[in-house]
Amino acid sequence: MPHLPAPAPAAPPKGHTREILRLAVPAFGALVAEPLFLLADSAIVGHLGVAQLAGVGLATAALHTAVGLMVFLAYSTTPAVARAMGDGQPGKALAAGRDGVWLALLLGVVLAVAGFVAADPLIGLLGAEGEVRSFAVDYLRWSMPGLVAMLLIFAGTGLLRGLQDTRTPLVVATAGFALNIVLNLWLVYGLGWSVAGSAVGTSVAQWAMAAVYLVMVKRNAGAHGVSLLPSWSGIRSMTRVGSWLMLRTLSLRIAILATVFVGTAQGAVNLAAHQLAMTIFSFLAFALDALAIAAQALIGKELGASNPHRARLLTGTMTRWGLGFGVVTGALLAVAAPWAGALFTSDPQVQSVLAVALWVLAAGQPIAGYVFVLDGVLIGAGDAKYLALAGVVNLAVYVPLLIAVALSHAAGAPGLGWLWAAFALGYMAARAVTLGVRARSDRWMVLGSP
Repeated sequence: MPHLPAPAPAAPPKGHTREILRLAVPAFGALVAEPLFLLADSAIVGHLGVAQLAGVGLATAALHTAVGLMVFLAYSTTPAVARAMGDGQPGKALAAGRDGVWLALLLGVVLAVAGFVAADPLIGLLGAEGEVRSFAVDYLRWSMPGLVAMLLIFAGTGLLRGLQDTRTPLVVATAGFALNIVLNLWLVYGLGWSVAGSAVGTSVAQWAMAAVYLVMVKRNAGAHGVSLLPSWSGIRSMTRVGSWLMLRTLSLRIAILATVFVGTAQGAVNLAAHQLAMTIFSFLAFALDALAIAAQALIGKELGASNPHRARLLTGTMTRWGLGFGVVTGALLAVAAPWAGALFTSDPQVQSVLAVALWVLAAGQPIAGYVFVLDGVLIGAGDAKYLALAGVVNLAVYVPLLIAVALSHAAGAPGLGWLWAAFALGYMAARAVTLGVRARSDRWMVLGSP
């Protein structure tokens, strides 16, 4: 194997800094849109009652499993488009984005129908009963129309990121978030639709966002003479890459679902607090992931232009930024932890348990910043197979930690703090090791080269 240039010096040229910020700052706003949807839903639903909040928490975990598995629609589209742009082929880049949209539509329809039919038994598998189960099923079923829209948003966003445009997704996400808040307040409290109203409002907002992306894809394709009809060979190629990314994401979702399962066994109060903690984790994760999105676009472009030295330099810069951002967000979360629960629920028990979980989450933020940046670097390089296999290894490390937490709670030990220690510290540390080892080698740059 050829030996690539040694890592570049620590201080990057100012142009690199501007380039990273140009993509990362708008990406931050766009990425937090979906967590903001969930934060808004949690705040609105949380004041309906503990059962409603716990039900939405379970439904959200199931919904995010489906949505998370399909995130490859963005993660495989972005580097494919970026590499084509780096190689000076805009037509090929737009064709890859178009095929991603078609694949998103096909997968979205299938998943939405299956999710509506299987909602009740699926929630039952997560251990919910009574009112919690009823509210969870309602929320999940009424979220299914929005699932199709979310997959279309993934594909459209992936195309624009690959074109080095993160500003447009920011505008779309901001408008969608504002619409979501208005609709949810009206449907939940104005019309009295309870948790179903929250799901319907979010679905309508997601379809409005998807419509904007579809119009933009059509205009860009027309401007470059690219047909809107799908290329089945292109779809198959994206599916092959996406299968590895899906396995990588599946390992992440299994870890999160297993965490929810252990939290469910701890009772409604801990489950409600866990749902809020996981929502805040998702918000912070997407915020940290802004650098990962910049990494996907920039690394893909540089490797497409056969410039591994610059890819290495950008990787070092963004990794340091990720660590620093994790320290800052962790400090802010630690300060806010005792009061954060009051924003989402009036139940004092949930507030108290949530504070403990958030302190643990705060301690793990620097690890998360490091992990998300390197994840984005390797996705941008097209190193999907390694990410998938590393995800399986990480899950194998995490499962024994979860078993230990479940056994300790059964023996009378406090539950949620240890659960979050296993997730935010143990599981994320395993990811940091596997990603860090790969990033220090040269192989990921060789795989990403044309």
